[in-house]
Amino acid sequence: MYYGGIETGGTKMICAVGDGDGNIMGRVKIPTGMPDNTIPEMIDFFKTWDIKALGIGSFGPLDLKKNSVTYGQILNTPKEGWDGCDLVGQFERALGVPVALDTDVNVAILGEVKYGAAKGCESAIYITVGTGIGVGVFVSDRLLHGLTHPESGHILVERNPRDNFAGCCKCHRNCLEGLASGVALEKRYGVKAEKLYDREDVWELESDYLASAITNYILAYSPEKIVLWGGVMHQEKIFDMIREKAKKLLGGYITSPVFDNMADYIVKPGLGDDSGIVGACELAKMGV
Repeated sequence: MYYGGIETGGTKMICAVGDGDGNIMGRVKIPTGMPDNTIPEMIDFFKTWDIKALGIGSFGPLDLKKNSVTYGQILNTPKEGWDGCDLVGQFERALGVPVALDTDVNVAILGEVKYGAAKGCESAIYITVGTGIGVGVFVSDRLLHGLTHPESGHILVERNPRDNFAGCCKCHRNCLEGLASGVALEKRYGVKAEKLYDREDVWELESDYLASAITNYILAYSPEKIVLWGGVMHQEKIFDMIREKAKKLLGGYITSPVFDNMADYIVKPGLGDDSGIVGACELAKMGV
């Protein structure tokens, strides 16, 4: 029995088919163009497989309220041409199978909880630090939804007094994404993050912001595991800096044995770059 999964992205769409046990049986990468061209190509891939259901992990914001008239749509996204795109409706009509939708980071933490670094946890979060910053939240054995879905990449953080960068978020001056995303790094320093490897001042500031946010996530969500990834996190040395600073910022207020070894608490994904696509297939499995 096969389940389809989609991980949408700004430059590429990953379509895959899983066996329901965390194994990917086939996949394809499709460049992200306009919906009228991209979606039919994605549909054609799934028509070559006998899938029982489809799960989609998408950039957002998304309407996930099933009683809403715009359920299953991408809302006011900055991705040109995708505002108002009816993801759920188009794939349901074309494939004739149930379609489940959630955020890209929510399906990533689902993949990690079921098969990866957070396996067995009742609560965990997945933070991706790349072009933007997103946070997927799994609490009480379910993905977190509420008024909308978590947008914890935009929490407001205290600005470092040494930082004169104005921020790159169009809505908030001092939000995490605006100060610590890959785009923020490039705009602050004039080059991409991977070219800043030897700049200690860069990673001291970056780890300050990320540790501050993670401390807030620990206080708010009480996760049993924190999975941290994305293009910016390919800088290996920043992990230990974040772990040390987050523990210090907690100030001993929360006591738990997990804080005795932060390297086992704030971790890389066990599924590597496949967290999202494995999680999308799992979302499909859960939806039937």
